[in-house]
Order: sequence, then C-alpha cells, then structure tokens
Amino acid sequence: MFDKLKKEHIVAGDDFNRWKVPPASIAIHLCIGSVYAWSIFNPPLIKEFGVVSASSGDWGLQSVVWIFSVAIVFLGLAAAFGGKWLEEVGPRMVGVVAAFCWGGGFIIGGLGIMTHQLWLVYLGYGALGGCGLGLGYVSPVSTLIRWFPDRRGMATGMAIMGFGGGAMIATPIKESLLSAFYKVPEYLGPESAVNLVTEGGKRMAEVGGQMVEVVVAGAAQVASAPVPIEEGVYVVGTGNTGAAATFFTLGVAYFIVMVIAAFSYRVPREGWLPAGWTPPTADAASKRMITHANVHIDQALKTPQFYLLWIVLCFNVTAGIGVIGVAKTMMTEIFGTTLPLVVNSAFAATYVFMISVFNMCGRFFWASMSDYIGRKNTYYCFFILGIALYLSIPFAAEQVSINPAVTWLVMFYAATMIIFTMYGGGFATIPAYLADIFGTKYVGGIHGRLLTAWSTAGVLGPLAITQLRQASVTSSIKDLASKVDPAAFQEKFGAGIAQLDQLVAAKTVTIGRLMEIAPAGTVDPTSSLYNTTMYAMAALLAIALVANKLVSPIHEKHHMETQQAGGSEAPSKA
Repeated sequence: MFDKLKKEHIVAGDDFNRWKVPPASIAIHLCIGSVYAWSIFNPPLIKEFGVVSASSGDWGLQSVVWIFSVAIVFLGLAAAFGGKWLEEVGPRMVGVVAAFCWGGGFIIGGLGIMTHQLWLVYLGYGALGGCGLGLGYVSPVSTLIRWFPDRRGMATGMAIMGFGGGAMIATPIKESLLSAFYKVPEYLGPESAVNLVTEGGKRMAEVGGQMVEVVVAGAAQVASAPVPIEEGVYVVGTGNTGAAATFFTLGVAYFIVMVIAAFSYRVPREGWLPAGWTPPTADAASKRMITHANVHIDQALKTPQFYLLWIVLCFNVTAGIGVIGVAKTMMTEIFGTTLPLVVNSAFAATYVFMISVFNMCGRFFWASMSDYIGRKNTYYCFFILGIALYLSIPFAAEQVSINPAVTWLVMFYAATMIIFTMYGGGFATIPAYLADIFGTKYVGGIHGRLLTAWSTAGVLGPLAITQLRQASVTSSIKDLASKVDPAAFQEKFGAGIAQLDQLVAAKTVTIGRLMEIAPAGTVDPTSSLYNTTMYAMAALLAIALVANKLVSPIHEKHHMETQQAGGSEAPSKA
C-alpha cells in the first residue's frame, strides 16, 4: 500500500493542469500552520486547575511556551532529514506521514493535558507533532517549484502561504472549541464574603468542613474568561478549561484533511516545462544571481552561501518567532492595563487572528515581489525596515504607560503587522533564493536542511523573550513591593512582605495585584516588560543584514557534472 504512495506512481501527464497542485499544498499548510496560534492555548494551559486564574499546581507560562519551541525544533530536524527522503519517495508519501504525526501529536498532547503530565504534551504536540510540521512543510516546496519554473517566488509563496494563514482559521476554531468545552469551577462568592487564609503561599478556604485551595478572580480574570463569570472566589480543581477536548477534536480533523490533500499531490515528468515558456538566457540569469546549474545536497553544505543563508533565515525567524509565541500575552500585558476598555480578551484574540492574516499575505506578496526585485533586495527590505520597526515597539510601550492614548496602540499594531509580513515573507522567499543559488534539482532537500535554522530560532526566540521578560517581572515585583504599605500588603495577601518570594512562587502575588494597592501615581511597569527583548531582536536583524550582503553566486567547482553518455548528473568532486 505504501509503495503506491511513491513519486513514480504519481507522475502527471503533459495535459495535467498544474493549478490543481497548489490547493493541496495550501490545505496541508493551513493545518500545520495552526501552530502559529499556539498562544491561544497559553491562558488555558496555565490555568488547568484554577481555570479562572492560575493556582499553585498549574504550569507556568515559561514551561508552556517551550512546547511551541520544541515543536519548531522538531520541525527543523524533521525537515532536514525528510527533505532528502522527499526527493526519493515524493510528496504524497511524505504528506501522509505528516498527517499521522501532526494528528497523532494532538491526541497524545490531549492525553497529557487531561492527566496533567506536561512531558506528554511535549512528546505529543512538541516532538511528534513537530515532525509532522517539518514533513508537511517541505512536502510541496520542490514540487511547486518544478510545476512553476517561470514563477519560482510565486510558487513558493503559494506553497508556504497556507502555513502563515493556518492561525487565521485556527484562532476562531480554537476559541470556539475552548468555549464549548469550558466548565466554570465551583463559585464560593465575592472575596469579601469568603474567609480566606494563606498557607504556604496558597489561598485557602473552608468548603464542606475542610480547607481547600481557591483562586480569586478579579476584573482582569472576568474580562479574559471565554464565558461570563463573576468576580470572586472559586474552588481549584472543580472546573475545566476545555483544552484537552479541543486537542482531541483538532487532532482528528487535521488528520482527515491532510490525508485527503496528500492524495491530491502529483509531480511533473523529468524535463517538463510550461507551454510557451523558455528559460531566461544565461546573461539575464546571472544579473539576477540565478544559476542554470545544480548543486548536490551534500555539496551545498560545503559552500559559504549555505551558511550565510542559514544566518539570514535564523535571525529573521528568531526576531519574529518569540513574539508570535506570546503574541496574545504580550498585547494584553502592554496595553491591557493601560487601555483596558479597548484591549480585552476579544481584542487580543483578534490580534492573533490578524497576525495570521498579515503573515499569510506577506508570504505571497514578498515572494511574488522577489520575482521582480530579486531575492537579495527583498531581504534587504526585511532587515532595514525591520530594525526600525522593532526599535519603535519599546517607544510605543513607554509612551502608552505615560499617556494611555489609542495612538500608541495603533503604532504598535501597525509596526508588528508589518514585521509579521516580512517574517512570513522570509519563509516564502528562501526556497526561491535557494533555487536561484543552488539550482532546482535538489532544492527540496537543501531547503529541508536549511530549516535547521528555524529549529535554532525556535529555541533562541522564546528563550530570549521569556528570560528577559521574567527578569523584568521579578525586578518590577520587587520594586512595587518596596513601594506599597506593608499593612495593605498583609491585608491583601494574608502574609507579610518578608514572604514575597514564596507568594510569588505560588502565583499569589503578581504585578497586577500589587498595582491594586500601590500608591496613587505609581506607573504600571507591565507595558515595559518586553523592551529589552525588542532591542535584542533589532541587533539580530543587523547581523542578518550583513550576512545577506555577503551572499554571492556559487563557484563552478561545486556544480554537478553532466555525464555525456547517460545525460544524468553527478556531484562534482571538488
């Protein structure tokens, strides 16, 4: 059965309509592209026990964010190994295996959530699902480049456009499923009506003659809840965020769609060209840094161009991927406290949706634009404009804390959306860049190996944003605690400031709750938590700008040699 999936059995005739292939590619990428909406899962996963608010036994944001990182790491690793396998077996078999991995990853991840075993979520969604991401990602790229040699940029834009748009469809679906499966925990009443005590940093209350852990939902928790709830005290462990059931539902749905799409893949015969199209002359190709020769996969690793492009992709992705992983959280933290009437849960969810829209549109726009202005010039646009935009974000965050005006929200929104078009455009343009530099014969395998840059970025981006953010949070809490009245602190949290570290570890003390008792005129530090990260991202883009400048045509010694007798090609011995 599996032998029938190999590429020799799916070669299309000359009368095949090549426009039937892009929909299958987009369908698979829409499924796996839902990974970009991972931040939708952050709030429910860090409140699995508390449901309305995080409890002492819940996972921390820094632990949950890394699930996304692991998925991206395995995406790159699977693409690196699967790219060469793709050249051997074809896109249909790779697409079917991707469906099993991605769908199965959700199922295993759902079991991990249901049993509160974090390692299972990492294994399922992170490792197995990440393999599905990598295999599904590379499956259409070389295929579409061969079907559209006349428009390589547009072809790769179509192939990868769906990945950027995956979150656009997944965001409302995930929100709807989480709301449908959501169960409000047992409500004890307003905070003022419940006798609360603090034990070991935990908030406790008497229920049925015994002390149980509880969480207190304030205005912020009420606004962020997917269903209407009241402010007050709720019993830990009596509700359900709906995350596990959502994982199970998505796993089955994605598997079915991806299998159907994979069986729609076809490949052109060797030497096929679109009717009426002739390849550009050698002179025209050289001006655009486009080669007519081919470089073998293994030989590509011996060229400086491969590593320069690796840096270009890695740092471009690092700058954007950390922001995408915590997009909803970042929007809420920067503007939720300063503009609470505008930036609520629905606004933040829409923001994630718009990230997907601009990410998707950027993939097609910039990749198609690169057909006209060249790949190298396209990346110049990414880095020069990107540096300016990343530096504008701390400015907007600082200004909104001083003067809570919608103007700064608009500035932040516009800057990040343009950034995400270039983030997506970088992914869509890189396969055409590789085809120009290394030739089309092994571009799928070379592209797969270059995606290890994405794996690296999947670690660097979230690591930078979580570590730098956590350092800012810790510093801000200590600063605020030093300003509040010790008596007010004791009354609010049921313990003294001397127990601050223990209270923070139990998630009882947060910046938001400290601001409730802070002296009048105290500036909320939440909006500045990401400033250092943005400066670091701008510096990475500056390094990538230099790497792109150094990219040049491949030396002839790396080209494959044409064997006159059989007409086949062999790797150069250089």
